[in-house]
Amino acid sequence: MTAITTALSLPFSLCRSTKSYTRKYVKGSFGVFAVYGEEGGMPDKTSSWLTLFNVEDPRSKVPQIKGRFLDANQALQVARYDLQYCDWRARQDVLTIMLLHERVVEVLNPLAREYKSIGTMKKELAELQGELSQAHNQVHISEARVSAALDKLAYMEELVNDRLLQERSTAESDCPSSSASTSTALLDTVKSKQPRRTLSVSGPVQDYSSRLKNFWYPVAFSADLKDDTMLPIDCFEQPWVIFRGNDGKPGCVQNTCAHRACPLDLGSVKEGRIQCPYHGWEYSTDGKCEKMPSTRLLNVKIKALPCFEQEGMIWIWPGNDPPAATLPSLLPPSGFQIHAEIVMELPVEHGLLLDNLLDLAHAPFTHTSTFAKGWSVPSLVKFLTPASGLQGYWDPYPIDMEFRPPCMVLSTIGISKPGKLEGQSTKQCSTHLHQLHVCLPASRHKTRLLYRMSLDFAPLLKHIPFMQYVWRHFAEQVLNEDLRLVLGQQDRMLNGANIWNLPVSYDKLGVRYRIWRDAVDSGAKQLPFSK
Repeated sequence: MTAITTALSLPFSLCRSTKSYTRKYVKGSFGVFAVYGEEGGMPDKTSSWLTLFNVEDPRSKVPQIKGRFLDANQALQVARYDLQYCDWRARQDVLTIMLLHERVVEVLNPLAREYKSIGTMKKELAELQGELSQAHNQVHISEARVSAALDKLAYMEELVNDRLLQERSTAESDCPSSSASTSTALLDTVKSKQPRRTLSVSGPVQDYSSRLKNFWYPVAFSADLKDDTMLPIDCFEQPWVIFRGNDGKPGCVQNTCAHRACPLDLGSVKEGRIQCPYHGWEYSTDGKCEKMPSTRLLNVKIKALPCFEQEGMIWIWPGNDPPAATLPSLLPPSGFQIHAEIVMELPVEHGLLLDNLLDLAHAPFTHTSTFAKGWSVPSLVKFLTPASGLQGYWDPYPIDMEFRPPCMVLSTIGISKPGKLEGQSTKQCSTHLHQLHVCLPASRHKTRLLYRMSLDFAPLLKHIPFMQYVWRHFAEQVLNEDLRLVLGQQDRMLNGANIWNLPVSYDKLGVRYRIWRDAVDSGAKQLPFSK
């Protein structure tokens, strides 16, 4: 079997605690005698309601696996022990809360009040309140650990099931051999012939399908489009220009004058109309020419796209189908403030850039001078996601990630310090960075990238002068580390190399994007991962 490694969530020592203390609680005729260890060991004597917590600590049964490579079955066994431990730990956390409530009852006992001052009681209750708050937080951490352990177990079971199916298929298709040498040779042949899932992404970039155009695309940030300015953009190899009309609403028209094909963005915006710099023809946001100086006004109209503004972004619909009635929301989660909005034009095909953004396993090798400086290389990197989803989270990194069709990547990163990772999941981290990447297909070799960064801490950074230049400098540093690699990929792809020749487990989200993209290009009636 293929050797694999696994990571455990056991955060405690495998040694049992040797120190303990006892405490006795009495409430009427109901008594509890509890023995606590340093790590919350089980009580020796239990009442009827404590039987739920009388579960043996599974740590003594965990096999010694540190530094060893495991086959799929061994790793599955370890994952099951991991889940048992998380269950045991969660029971201890709940038990702690119940016993703390008993202590609260003891402090509030009318008989005890006769021997204590009000100040003493307040002090004891305040201490208990702090302990209860800490215990409740520990319960939430245990819930997250159990969830992560279940995901790991499901992942390991999937690996084992796949291996069993392959072995069963091999056994049915190949005749058994009586000699040991023949069996060994057969096993080597089977291993060499085991099928691998591959994708074919090679050769010159093909023309974009009309179906890929039938989506809403964010093309600009609202803050960049003033009343008297315009924004030229390319989308699907067509030039467009965006400007605001008299009502303040944005419009998107073909960036070519109907008269002599002069680029309209070389002109100016006057009274809600864009004026051609060649002969002064003026167009409204619906593309109609409303002014022709020095000649009779003709009925002329240039192409205009459906254009709307929502939540600080300007969207267009470049397809021929009727536009969808609603626009997706790309706002950061509640509690975040937007700190930076950056636009860049990059000389790479947008699918290649999306492949890169949907991959985190490259970070400790590629981004060694920026955010991943000092990161260790994990023994196993996985992206855990529902079977029908385009979103999930990275293990062991505390990062949630989603591909949002047709060209958006959203991610939430748990951080404690810039460039450092903290905790096992984003929920366990106290501070977070949220990112939005929009990869607009400008042409087959160019991408218009919209980047938005939000934080749920340090709100004062928004008010520091020139801070946006600092964020842009950092974003460009990170992007340049990726760009040199992606440009190399693009060069080899154009010469026939398959850039998705051997996908592995941590490529899951990128593979799903490519499957979705292929379905769109081929005109599939039902797109995958649409639920």
